[in-house]
Amino acid sequence: MNAPVKIETTLKDWETDQEVRWCPGCGDYAILKAVQRTLPQLGADPKNTVFISGIGCSSRFPYYVESYGFHTIHGRAPAFATGAKLANPDLDIWLVTGDGDGLSIGGNHLMHVLRRNVNMQIMLFNNEIYGLTKGQASPTSREGTKSPSTPIGSYDHPARPAAFALGAGARFIGRGFDVSKHLPDVLKAAHAHQGAAFIEIFQNCIVYNKDVFNDFAAPKGAEDQQLWLENGKPMLFANDSKGIALNREKLCLEVVDVVDGDWESAGVIVHDVTNRSVAHMLIEMPFGPFPMALGVLYDDPRPTFEAAALAEKAKASEGKEANLAKLLGKGQTWTVDDTAGHPA
Repeated sequence: MNAPVKIETTLKDWETDQEVRWCPGCGDYAILKAVQRTLPQLGADPKNTVFISGIGCSSRFPYYVESYGFHTIHGRAPAFATGAKLANPDLDIWLVTGDGDGLSIGGNHLMHVLRRNVNMQIMLFNNEIYGLTKGQASPTSREGTKSPSTPIGSYDHPARPAAFALGAGARFIGRGFDVSKHLPDVLKAAHAHQGAAFIEIFQNCIVYNKDVFNDFAAPKGAEDQQLWLENGKPMLFANDSKGIALNREKLCLEVVDVVDGDWESAGVIVHDVTNRSVAHMLIEMPFGPFPMALGVLYDDPRPTFEAAALAEKAKASEGKEANLAKLLGKGQTWTVDDTAGHPA
């Protein structure tokens, strides 16, 4: 596989002439700008970049990025993206989905693109509601959520996107939210990862689920409830006055106070992005007693699906002649001679 050639672009090079059509105040606008600002920093080439989406508000994304794009069918974007990557492994593929598109009808397809480890960036916009179809409860809606499909309140247990991804075998899991200044850093880390990089992005649905993430994702005032993880750095939050420690007897995480900046004495652990067990605990931390874990939670690459496919193809064709006629004539075939002159 050839290494992609980095080129110089600006944000304007990634903007299309299409009118951006989301509800005023939708978090998708901020995510779009974060992606368009990040692509030049990656040295990405619009001619080699593909945005592939399913169905939903988030899935309008390919219209608004000046690159190749494919607005596919409900839940099947991972299948299309896998096909594109196998056809041309040099493509830089970004898959855009939502909590409904990716975890309801598309859960099966999302699981397989993760376990296969196809090299692409997968952005799942989680607004905990079906926005495009007028506000029904989605797979990630919280218990008690009132919507047209759950007028008394949802009694369903919500899916956890990052936990789903980890369980499906994803080797990169990141988290961010729409208006965060740190979101581009998560996108850059995902792009640097060789394999299926899964990013859950909390996104505010201004119409049907307004401000549901404000406890930790409000534009201002929620910083103390955010644990931004950085590899090799202690897990500190609330202006470094608190941290996350590992209770080794119970094998669980706990919040500890940090006095005078002495996080080591407080037992605060240092983030290791390759530690899957700790990543699982960070994903499962209940918000409220704990902050929301954000940033790169897990990053431990392994060989990619398309690399294995190419290697197998090369091995299978080694020393063989590329002759289609001979291939078609192989096996149980026969030739009928002189039939044209003797019609039945």
